[in-house]
Amino acid sequence: MPRKVTPLTDSAIKAAKPQEKPYKLSDGEGLYLEIMPIGSKLWRLKYRHLGKENRLALGSYPEVTLMQARKKRSEARQLMADGKDPGAARQAARQAQKVEGLTFETLAREWFAYNAPRWAESTTYKAKLYLENDLIPGIGARPLKSITRPDLVELVRKVEARGTLNAAGKIRQWLHQIFRYGLAKGVVDSNPATDLDVVAAPAKAPRHHPHVALSELPELLAKCDSANINKLTRYAIRLLVLTAVRPGELRAAPWAEFDLDAATWTIPKERMKARRPHAVPLPSQAVEILRQLQPITGEYPLVFAGQQNTERPMSENTINKALRLMGYENRQTGHGFRHLLSTELNGRGYNKDWIERQLAHGDSDGIRDTYNHANYLEQRRGMMQAWADSIDALCAGANSNVQLMRAC
Repeated sequence: MPRKVTPLTDSAIKAAKPQEKPYKLSDGEGLYLEIMPIGSKLWRLKYRHLGKENRLALGSYPEVTLMQARKKRSEARQLMADGKDPGAARQAARQAQKVEGLTFETLAREWFAYNAPRWAESTTYKAKLYLENDLIPGIGARPLKSITRPDLVELVRKVEARGTLNAAGKIRQWLHQIFRYGLAKGVVDSNPATDLDVVAAPAKAPRHHPHVALSELPELLAKCDSANINKLTRYAIRLLVLTAVRPGELRAAPWAEFDLDAATWTIPKERMKARRPHAVPLPSQAVEILRQLQPITGEYPLVFAGQQNTERPMSENTINKALRLMGYENRQTGHGFRHLLSTELNGRGYNKDWIERQLAHGDSDGIRDTYNHANYLEQRRGMMQAWADSIDALCAGANSNVQLMRAC
């Protein structure tokens, strides 16, 4: 039979003095008070669950009185009678209390911090922009568990009402990812952002990035040379024509990525949309432009360093603004030069894989894309040099016809 324990009294507890080592005063049924050498008196409950001995902290005396400690013991014993572990039940209650007050903003910022290192710079910029401008102002202060699917539909409707359907699509995608992240963390029980696309506003007819015909390129480049625009902008437009990289990849390019002697520009995966490194063969005309840029920005980390802050790249609006000033609004964008190259090189019969790799596109066949790691660098080098030479020839011919100085 278990040894009978004399229940504790308040007077006995108050009279208990600290000793050199911790010691216990038992109240029975697993409840005891542990007297520490520093004088603190701590309530503990010893219990067994599934054959394993455990201990549960019940607070300190006198903040938790003898009567309160006994009440906590009774509650714990009732849980055990129901087959539950009192320690696990307490942890679950604390987690539930913590989750109850968790706001959307807290979860969204944690999701962003977790994913940002894995994203391309452009994705990180856009995600942060929409978080700060739409998601957090809209529902950031709301407790997660109070947010319903109709709340999210209303939020996205406001974005759609601005006519920015692409932004609305990204916001639906990010809401879904944020709540999935919350599910994985155990702070939400369901994902209210599923199936938001079912009630999305009808998509507008796709609008491709406008670009001029190849026959108009000599005139565009001549206007680029004579326009009242910054020299860096002029060089940037030329390089977009010669390399067909994305404008964002060019604007943020550091000098460290270029090997001019090898005529190769290597962009790390962190800066690429597809999150894989991209080798760009540089035709001799592009190398010449970069060598002309070295005396201008070579002392800075970035090739196209900003005018106000050289540690930041030129504005993402600079190139398109210059094209508008040259008279090409709705006719040519920086991104449109990629479409021009793709149209022309496909028309000339070049290998489709070479062209798609030059544009850093994935393969539409997902499985093939996964296993096709060839970058066709040397084939693309010949293709891009031929492209640059054909532009020179076209410009020379156009200028000869109008008896102008060679502008290309």
